[in-house]
Amino acid sequence: THNLPPGLEYLSQLDQIIVHQQVELLEAILGTETSSRYEIKNHLGQRVYFAVEENGCFDRKLCSPIRPFTISIADTAGREVIRVIRPLRCNSCWFPCFLQELEVQSPPGTVAGYVVQNWDPFLPKFTIQNQSKEDVLKIIGPYATCGCFEDVDFEVKALNEMTTIGKISKYWSGFVNNVFTNTANFGIQVPVDLDVRIKAVMIGACFLIDLMFFENSLDGL
Repeated sequence: THNLPPGLEYLSQLDQIIVHQQVELLEAILGTETSSRYEIKNHLGQRVYFAVEENGCFDRKLCSPIRPFTISIADTAGREVIRVIRPLRCNSCWFPCFLQELEVQSPPGTVAGYVVQNWDPFLPKFTIQNQSKEDVLKIIGPYATCGCFEDVDFEVKALNEMTTIGKISKYWSGFVNNVFTNTANFGIQVPVDLDVRIKAVMIGACFLIDLMFFENSLDGL
């Protein structure tokens, strides 16, 4: 573990990660878009990290689901251990040369890996890459990401897309939460022995999926 990026040691013990979005009171009451904040927890509900989105009000209002952002992830001691960077790119199958790409750094300033959107006319598809931009895993979502009173699963697969090794799930949190707060709760399930850097990249993939498919949706209806 002495070779791991500082702050990621705890991820080596986890095969399930819970990502819970915190809803600001102003956003819940007035519908005003504020910077996203997330608690990242283990399967027992204990906080492991805290994440804060950094961008401007202009980006949040005008660009919304495709907005560029930097998400700073800190451990329980307040030390930034992961940084997720998303540039402004397209979110349409009509622009296959400029699809989403997200960079994950750990420690900040050192690349841990990337999340790259793949063109597909029907399904949400992404490739997880390591720090050398070598393909490691695939993520394949469902045809319809609006779950009717049920969870929505994005399957984590081997590169051959045949073997499923985990998933990123958007948990349906109920009618009241979805309609009035649009809160997000995700679960990430991966093999416990997966490289911790790739686990950090999976957290970044979870943020990207949230913004792309659930930011403005009334999912669960």
